[in-house]
Amino acid sequence: MITKVDRKKTRKKRHLRVRRHLQGTAECPRLNVYRSSKHIYAQLIDDEQGVTLAHASSLDKDFDGKTGGNIEAATKVGELIAKRAVEKGYKEVVFDRGGNLYHGRVKALAEAAREAGLEF
Repeated sequence: MITKVDRKKTRKKRHLRVRRHLQGTAECPRLNVYRSSKHIYAQLIDDEQGVTLAHASSLDKDFDGKTGGNIEAATKVGELIAKRAVEKGYKEVVFDRGGNLYHGRVKALAEAAREAGLEF
């Protein structure tokens, strides 16, 4: 039987393994995704300076969905982060799925961000 602690450990291991190969720069920031059970969050991060360049989540005032824990909400957050990134002049990003599998809400967010103008 897989426990909650085991799932958290394996996600953390995957995240560290993925992060070994990814780094955001000022020209090509890292698009980080965090997924909780009720909401989804996305950030553009410049790892060289250690700053967040843009962010979006299902808790934002601009978010017009009812719930943040489904694929529809992830799609809207993907569009929102892409819009904010393009406004600040970022077209190309490195996608960091945060140790989550590229499936479901994470995939929906990524595809919506691509359609809205981000390249990764």
